[in-house]
Amino acid sequence: MILYILLALLALFLIVILARAVAFKPREETAGEVFEVEVNQERAVESLAMMIRCRTVSSRDRALRDESQFEKFRELLKTRYPLIHKTCTLERIEETGLLYRWSGLKSEEPTVLMAHYDVVPVLEADWEKPPFEGIVEDGVLWGRGTLDTKGTLCGVMEAAEQLIGEGFVPQNDIYLCFAGDEEIAGEGAPAIVSELERRSVKPALVVDEGGAVVENVFPGVSEKCALVGTAEKGMMDLKLAIKAAGGHASAPPPHGPLGKLAQALVNIENKPFPARLSPPVKEMFDTLGRHSSFAMRLVFANLWCFMPVLNAICKKAGGELNAMMRTTFAATMAKGSSASNVLPNEAEIVGNIRIIPGETVESVKDYLKSVVNNEEVSFETLHGMNPSISSDTSSEGWLKLKKAINATWPGALVSPYLMVACSDSRHYCRITDKVMRFSAMELTKEERGYIHGNDERIPVEKIGRTVAFYLRLIKQC
Repeated sequence: MILYILLALLALFLIVILARAVAFKPREETAGEVFEVEVNQERAVESLAMMIRCRTVSSRDRALRDESQFEKFRELLKTRYPLIHKTCTLERIEETGLLYRWSGLKSEEPTVLMAHYDVVPVLEADWEKPPFEGIVEDGVLWGRGTLDTKGTLCGVMEAAEQLIGEGFVPQNDIYLCFAGDEEIAGEGAPAIVSELERRSVKPALVVDEGGAVVENVFPGVSEKCALVGTAEKGMMDLKLAIKAAGGHASAPPPHGPLGKLAQALVNIENKPFPARLSPPVKEMFDTLGRHSSFAMRLVFANLWCFMPVLNAICKKAGGELNAMMRTTFAATMAKGSSASNVLPNEAEIVGNIRIIPGETVESVKDYLKSVVNNEEVSFETLHGMNPSISSDTSSEGWLKLKKAINATWPGALVSPYLMVACSDSRHYCRITDKVMRFSAMELTKEERGYIHGNDERIPVEKIGRTVAFYLRLIKQC
């Protein structure tokens, strides 16, 4: 009798999960308005090449930052985009912040289009082409900043200049906000936000760097996906340290400070943070999961029972999907003695932590203390910021962004996702819950690897597509 009951329950379970998977199919969507645009791609490529030739390399060490190159870039914007500078007001905010206001017919629902014009350093000897000469060869523009993020800044400015020349006036005010210190977490963007806040500006849409149009990034989905970051993880640099007596290395203790820290690190890596479904990840699973293979739809339609399976897959695979599921800890620095035959008086490791929404700097530190379980280990927060709020995907701003993406990359699946890196856009969460993080480019896995890496470059066709996206977006604002 018990066996029959168990078999009946099993049959019921199978019927339920199969029925849910069958019903878990793509939602029907009405075809959006088609925004036909014309792009002067040759001009856009030339503009971006000129921007690349400005060596706007960020550094916290002012002696390593060439201020003349930053000024060269700002002067280039004035000469290259005369209609913008005639029509819009421009204010310098802090050292590097640029705040353009393009007045619309109304001011109640403004849009903010963001980018940063500073770039990370390069090892020029490791590049196939010079990183700051803006070389175009075989249909590809080479240079630091083509992807991060002079490419999108160029797209914004080219689109605005063209539309102003056509006599277009936006329905609402548009702010073009550019900082020159994003790569060092500088004060440009926070100061711009403070100024907008002082003026009681509440953006209906903010668009900054983030996701892109990509392929083969979601289990079981073959279509291209346009991933829009609707939240980003927090970040924390945490130092774990142990003090010791030091001494001669010929007579070491049974467990030295480096060994104890190594054990602490092993404990952390063997017990990852628990999985947590944040709002952006829930929406991503609900959006892209409906387009996945039937086997994966079984999982995503029935997370109430298959969450442990998904969690195990993510933990084993690592990578970005795992990072979207949990807070992560990456040991990045270590320090011991300054000599090979001297025991250290103090040993330390530094971990870079990316905090998932729902957790905080303090809750993360408490979790790590419990996992390490060694009172000799001290924990010092070197830098910490909590995760951003999650943006509203039922807003008009989201729909405008989605329409522009659909018209520019037909067939791409538009989905929210959790951005695991940090951007300047997090500061705007002080004044709006409609911050969308989308780099308007279609990027291969190889091209995504160029960001902050060697040989950063972009096919010229993709530069024109970026301009087209911004033309379509601005026309709705």
